[in-house]
Amino acid sequence: MSSSARVGAGAAGTFRIGGNLKVHRIGFGAMRLAGPKVWGLPADPKAAVHVLRQAVELGVDFIDTADCYGPGISERLIASALHPYPAGLVVATKAGYVRPSPDHWTPDARPDHIRWACERSLERLRLDALPLYQLHCEDPAVPLEESLGAMVELQSAGKVRHIGVSNLDADQLRRAQHVARVVSVQNRYNLRDRASEDVVVDCERQGLAFIPWFPLGLGKLAAGDPVLDTVAAKHAATSAQVAIAWLRRRSPVMLVIPGTTRVDHLRENVAAAALDLDSQDMAELDRLRT
Repeated sequence: MSSSARVGAGAAGTFRIGGNLKVHRIGFGAMRLAGPKVWGLPADPKAAVHVLRQAVELGVDFIDTADCYGPGISERLIASALHPYPAGLVVATKAGYVRPSPDHWTPDARPDHIRWACERSLERLRLDALPLYQLHCEDPAVPLEESLGAMVELQSAGKVRHIGVSNLDADQLRRAQHVARVVSVQNRYNLRDRASEDVVVDCERQGLAFIPWFPLGLGKLAAGDPVLDTVAAKHAATSAQVAIAWLRRRSPVMLVIPGTTRVDHLRENVAAAALDLDSQDMAELDRLRT
């Protein structure tokens, strides 16, 4: 395959989040659309808007963001670029962190904050209900059950359709499931970093979407590796495309959300939807596990 091939996200196949949110298995992570350190406006807001619109034109119908990206900047850019949203587009957001400064990510998952954050996300995204609302982390100062309880209340009030969690281990996931019907888990996971392997297995067993963040390891996997480069050369692909294709092949519940600020990288990432790795490729790539 060619890294410049005009391939749409539809080639990746689909997954139904919560049974009724049908999306392609390559989406878009909107964290990097904010400025440096995920703080403030990007240097070129029009370019960020263009990337989002190009993503949708390429068939991307799942966009992941959070209220703390900017803070608020990523959500506003999404609405500016795409509202009124095309039918079938799922915009997922998260709450649970606050950003007092560019260098600080402070957990705040108090029920009152979750409720307040939901209202602000609805305003910025110009939505009546959030299709997928995710708890960004467990707050050490607040029982996980209380944070999720606030999300269940928002769901009952019609402001949230589905509930997801992020940055939880397998035991925390089980605790969360005693409170809410969790439909997705978003944890750090990629070719080299598989600390959440047991969570992936749980998600596959239960039919939950697993959304890996840092799917390219902050770009390190895109930079290549002898093993990765060998598989990429076999398929006339890039290292980034192989890393994305590995995630898709790893589990049918995997929903990959590579992010970028550039249209050429966006097209390259989406084109990985057409890259099918075989068993030999997977065995070779398994050597990269750390």
